[in-house]
Amino acid sequence: MIYVFFAVFTIFFVGGTLIAFLSRKYIGAGLREFFVGGYRVGGFLAAMTYAATTYSAFMMVGLAGLTFATGVASLGFELVYLASTVLILSTFGVYLWSEARRRGWVSPTDMITDFYGSRAIGVAIAILYLFALVPYTSAQLKGIGEIFNSIGISYGVGVVIGAIAIALWTFVAGLWSVATTDAYQGIWMIFASIAFFVWIYQYLLPSSGVDMSKFVDLLTKDKNLLSFTWSFQMFIGMTIPWIFFALTNPQVVQRIYIPRDEKAYRRMVRYFAFYGFLYTILCVSLGLAYRAYLESVGLANKFIANRDAVAPYIISLSHPVLASIVYTSIMAAAISTADSIVLSVASSVVRDLYEKNVEKPRESISKAIAFASTATILLLAAVLAIARIGYVVELSVASSAYLLPLAPITLRGILKKNARFWQAAASLLLGEAVAAYATMVYGPAKMLTTPIAFNMPTPVWILVLSTIPLLA
Repeated sequence: MIYVFFAVFTIFFVGGTLIAFLSRKYIGAGLREFFVGGYRVGGFLAAMTYAATTYSAFMMVGLAGLTFATGVASLGFELVYLASTVLILSTFGVYLWSEARRRGWVSPTDMITDFYGSRAIGVAIAILYLFALVPYTSAQLKGIGEIFNSIGISYGVGVVIGAIAIALWTFVAGLWSVATTDAYQGIWMIFASIAFFVWIYQYLLPSSGVDMSKFVDLLTKDKNLLSFTWSFQMFIGMTIPWIFFALTNPQVVQRIYIPRDEKAYRRMVRYFAFYGFLYTILCVSLGLAYRAYLESVGLANKFIANRDAVAPYIISLSHPVLASIVYTSIMAAAISTADSIVLSVASSVVRDLYEKNVEKPRESISKAIAFASTATILLLAAVLAIARIGYVVELSVASSAYLLPLAPITLRGILKKNARFWQAAASLLLGEAVAAYATMVYGPAKMLTTPIAFNMPTPVWILVLSTIPLLA
């Protein structure tokens, strides 16, 4: 199995690296080309990089594991995210795409800086990105580590290899190498998940004596996993940060800038919506199949305490070639998300901590700063991944909770022309104070769902308190 996996992974890695180097022919001069592709990206490529950036190890490992443990409520959670993202992209996103061209935005912080007329708020948000997106990047490396661990290779080796691939595919040609490898990885992800879905439902479950009737019985015998099993606090706490993901997470905000024209932009939204719906249904269906199979063989309780390990275990039961392809697709999902994160955060650091503070910024220094910030994020994320703090889902959503104050800040900037710096600063401070308090008191895994006051979880209070100063 190990040799087959390395053969498949080598094919994947060599193919992706070749695509990354071939993409260099598209890149022009200047940091705008490096970070946003010079606003010249076509609709299909923009959709694939948006989809691959959004759908990470969170899906095949995290969402499938969450479905395994808690049932179809996770489908509602993920579809709320998809619907809200498509709505935001179809409304506010069109305005942001137009303004990015008019004002020359490169980084996500350029947008906030322009809205509030303050470099200071841009610097603060760039620093927030560095802090908040380390756990999210860690979740991607954790997913890769779990894959290596499941086939008998060191978990730490997987984390290190993942970090190396992320760094390489980011710096070969910036946005162009990230976007083209994202498209490559996105195609690998969707076809691998379809093949695995077919194998589970056409072979694994039938060979274990699980027909449709028994499938339903196994999922409803203790608690009905085909019904809504989440508490109100859990659903609200997990969902609210995801609803505003398209406005708060820099790796997807930056994707709004890149389509070459309005037609390409609308094509990006349509293709992303289709891809997201299909991938969500596949991952939730896989999670339900995992639970039915493990219940039938008496192993379900073994994985409840470590649901991130259930997908790698089930994958290991398939033919080595199929297993290797699916394992590699999970790594592809993780790498495509993480390289987009580090590229967008690096662009914010470069723009707000260097280029806007010198009279004549030098491209060589800008790229050196981008490399240093990328290395810092990946190093911290690797340490956090090796420590195995929290589940993939909670790590991902917790990062979005820390970025949640950016939702009202961004919306106020879009809707109101007279927004002030002090309002954005107060909003950011209040929101981050709530997030920090909840993390210290409840821990990163429980901060999202534990009620703070009036039976409402942390994200509700982050959103409410960070909105108040903006209404002044």
